[in-house]
Amino acid sequence: MLKILSMNTNRLLRNLCIVILLISNISCDQISKIMVRKNIHPHEQIEVIENHLTLMRVENTGAFLSLGDSLPYYLKSIILVLFPVFALGFGLVFILKKNNIPMISLLAFSFVIGGGIGNILDRIRYGSVTDFLHLDLIIFQTGIFNMADVSIMTGLLIILFTAFRRTAYNVSN
Repeated sequence: MLKILSMNTNRLLRNLCIVILLISNISCDQISKIMVRKNIHPHEQIEVIENHLTLMRVENTGAFLSLGDSLPYYLKSIILVLFPVFALGFGLVFILKKNNIPMISLLAFSFVIGGGIGNILDRIRYGSVTDFLHLDLIIFQTGIFNMADVSIMTGLLIILFTAFRRTAYNVSN
């Protein structure tokens, strides 16, 4: 009986951590977008670090790098709202129900799902996603992105790093 109680407590704490991570990611994204919408005019550029970090408010009606921007409304709604809502819902249920996911993977999936939810909220509420950050690091520069994109990319990098590390470990043994 104590073992079952302990397992349920561990699962509850684990799921609480996941929910806190999701809320943190979504909140960071949504608060930053509210501030940008309130304080930066569309296409206004503000140099934060000369020629390297620029704030510029852009409403992206497409996906990553405006892909799908010119699709008909109904098709765009299916591809950019309906499909991601189902995928994020499935991912959320998966990480909340599955017990044997390593902590680093839970962290990564929470970042990806939290960022995805942040961008989906924008699409549903405004019909577009507010992007506002641009980096120019001389050797490469980014498109304009937001904090949800940072969450998604952080999660994906963690997933790639752990997969690469696991593969390298298995090859060496």
